[in-house]
Amino acid sequence: HPYLFMKGGDLVKNNFMSTLFVGIDVSSRTNVLCALNFQGDKLLNLKALNNQPGAESILDSILGCLNSNGLEYVVIALESTSFYSTHIANFLSSSEELLPFKPLVYCLNPKSVANYRKSFVDIDKTDPLDAFVIADFARCGRITSEPWRGAQFLALQRLSRHRLHLVECITREKTYMVSNIYLKFSELAVLDKDEKPFSNTYGVTSAAVLTEFLSLDDITYSSIEDLVAFVSAKGKNRFSDPYETARLLQKAARDSYRLDQVLYEPLNTSIASSFNLIKAFDDEIKVVDKAIEKTIKGINPVEYQSLTSIPGIGPVLASGILAEIGTITSFGSHDSLAKYAGLTWRVNQSGDYSSDDTRMTKTGNKYLRYYLIEAANSVINHVPEYRDFYNKKYGEVTTHCHKRALALTSRKLVRLIFGLLTKNQIYSSGKVGEIQ
Repeated sequence: HPYLFMKGGDLVKNNFMSTLFVGIDVSSRTNVLCALNFQGDKLLNLKALNNQPGAESILDSILGCLNSNGLEYVVIALESTSFYSTHIANFLSSSEELLPFKPLVYCLNPKSVANYRKSFVDIDKTDPLDAFVIADFARCGRITSEPWRGAQFLALQRLSRHRLHLVECITREKTYMVSNIYLKFSELAVLDKDEKPFSNTYGVTSAAVLTEFLSLDDITYSSIEDLVAFVSAKGKNRFSDPYETARLLQKAARDSYRLDQVLYEPLNTSIASSFNLIKAFDDEIKVVDKAIEKTIKGINPVEYQSLTSIPGIGPVLASGILAEIGTITSFGSHDSLAKYAGLTWRVNQSGDYSSDDTRMTKTGNKYLRYYLIEAANSVINHVPEYRDFYNKKYGEVTTHCHKRALALTSRKLVRLIFGLLTKNQIYSSGKVGEIQ
């Protein structure tokens, strides 16, 4: 296909000359289409409802345009407008009638299209013109993302993205409940790590303390023996020194602000509700994890085996990465894969000055970036080479140490993932071997 072989001789040039470039401006109710040939001539303009009949009329119009103009290929580009572009992209990419024209359907990053639009001086903002800009963006060969991959990957992608949604819900709920925890038990929320009775403020034992003791006086005036028994029971005897944990807990309660009695019960109710929500989200994540493991089977089994061979990358992380990458053949190098994930940094330089503070672009696929960073965070706990690299980068700066080191480790992991997937290899004991 001309869009897959952009560099070369006359054959590629002829393929482009025989290609119809279609841009579709998608909204919740309508799709506005503009089609151009390689010379930039407008061959088609239309507006249709964003539903099944509307999609069928768009398909008929594209087929008619291809046949009447003697064109052999079609590239279709749409802005990725939330979920509204999903149906039309899936419909056109899976159409049997379009197959003879080797269709490539792309869902574009709106930011890329917006930046390209700036090259048109004083252009109006209308749906037909938006469709034209998208079509021209495709005609000029500016698309660097991978084509739409169809329903099988969409199923895995919806699961992996829903899992991220649940994780974000937990994070948001924990952030929200910080104020309630501080109001009820101020010291527990602000103590340094060494002085905290619990390493995890949102853990089971901490949750029991925050919800089962109505007021701080109940903790302050309890006997140390009763607190030790409480901590041991709630922690299922996992604390190495339950006496020290109970002592720190009692001290934190003694040093915390006191509230009017009227506030304790409402705060208890709010905090308990937040913990119930977090538990519900955790339970749903377990259900989704099982569904992800079931769905990944049969999709890219070799690439899945390559990823899960890396210590620290299990079924969920491997599935999330593969759901966003699709097939590694869409990327020519690890640099293009990193760019697609947004794991690149803008240079900040002027004259002889070069800033050490460079921002991550974050213009790529945020879901792939999330799973790569989570994978790197896990790999550093299992692979000494990556742990040493992380520690080295952590010690190079005094600000944003963890975020910077983890992002750079993620970029290093991209090189490994690209190498394994392109060569159909596995990672084993620090060496790479062919999959049998």
